[in-house]
Amino acid sequence: MRKDTRSSCPISLSLEIFGDRWTLLVLRDVIFADARHFRELLAGPERISSNVLADRLAALVEHGLLTKADDPSHKQKVTYSLTEQAIQLVPVFVQLNVWGIRHLPVTDVHTARAEVLAAGGPPVWEAFMDELREAHLGPHARQRPAPSGPTVAARMQAACAAALDRADDSSPSLQVH
Repeated sequence: MRKDTRSSCPISLSLEIFGDRWTLLVLRDVIFADARHFRELLAGPERISSNVLADRLAALVEHGLLTKADDPSHKQKVTYSLTEQAIQLVPVFVQLNVWGIRHLPVTDVHTARAEVLAAGGPPVWEAFMDELREAHLGPHARQRPAPSGPTVAARMQAACAAALDRADDSSPSLQVH
């Protein structure tokens, strides 16, 4: 933690970590897109530069929100994993999504994933957090047994795919005369 913080207010201290343009987007991509490698994160839709991404990843590791480990499949690759601290941000992301859906011009595809979490409320958030714990921390980290049926991640992916299909169906087709 930095020693030159503005105050001991929890909002101010949180902004020391999350108060830039990129940090929450990097976490979003690890949490919701399962981007675990530098190149995957670099390919995000907002087009973060490699030096900024490297800086944000280092800061997230330093603050204990991500861990970094050598990738066994490739000598020059590392894998980033969420920590419990980062997983506990899921409700914050849900609330940011809900606020954005209400007040900003988001697309249906971006709304779909958020609606799965928002509609399910805290029980679905907890189930998704357990899925993240299992994927990033190991099966031992689950706080409750895995429920039967599709995972929350699979339901979010299906909702996004359905929204994409609807968007494709509603776009005007080109007719050749």
